Amino acid sequence: MSSFSTAEPGFLRSVRIFLGVSGAVTLIAGLVLLIWPAKSAVIVTGIFASYLIVGGLVYLGLAVFSGKGGGWVRAGHIVLGLLYIVTGVIAFANLSAATVTLAIIVAIFIGVSWIADGVVALSLMGLDASKVWTLLYALLGIVAGIAVLFSPLYAATVLWLILGISLVALGVVQLVRALTMKSVQAAHAPVADI
Repeated sequence: MSSFSTAEPGFLRSVRIFLGVSGAVTLIAGLVLLIWPAKSAVIVTGIFASYLIVGGLVYLGLAVFSGKGGGWVRAGHIVLGLLYIVTGVIAFANLSAATVTLAIIVAIFIGVSWIADGVVALSLMGLDASKVWTLLYALLGIVAGIAVLFSPLYAATVLWLILGISLVALGVVQLVRALTMKSVQAAHAPVADI
């Protein structure tokens, strides 16, 4: 028996509200990515640049206020903190260029990881009972990774659009779930004949 069947109506209402809010947020995020892809990418880059600056301040704080670690640890925290802060400030100085650079770096990382995943799959092929599927997976991963490396900016754009479409679809499904959710007892209750 499901936990929803014995749940109080207040719990079910809370779950429905959570699903509805998370579905709406997901749907809105997906629409923003699809309607304003360049602006939303710049916003993501701005958030990342903010993270770098805050992270840099945390590392500097660790260097100054931490009583643990020797001189090398403190020096490492200072260098890392300054590097984070400088990178964040440079990103904020030209968010458009930083957005393109970040998109290319992410796409290259994805391409390299797909190639590496394909090579690992090939190396494990002797241990796998489904050699055909392993070979197909490995070849698709390697070919997809190479395709991404040849045109990382195009690949990043396509991946961004796929992300936006996925978020819209997930948001709609989550909203439908929130609107149609009933308790298990209500769903399985016999219909009275009139």
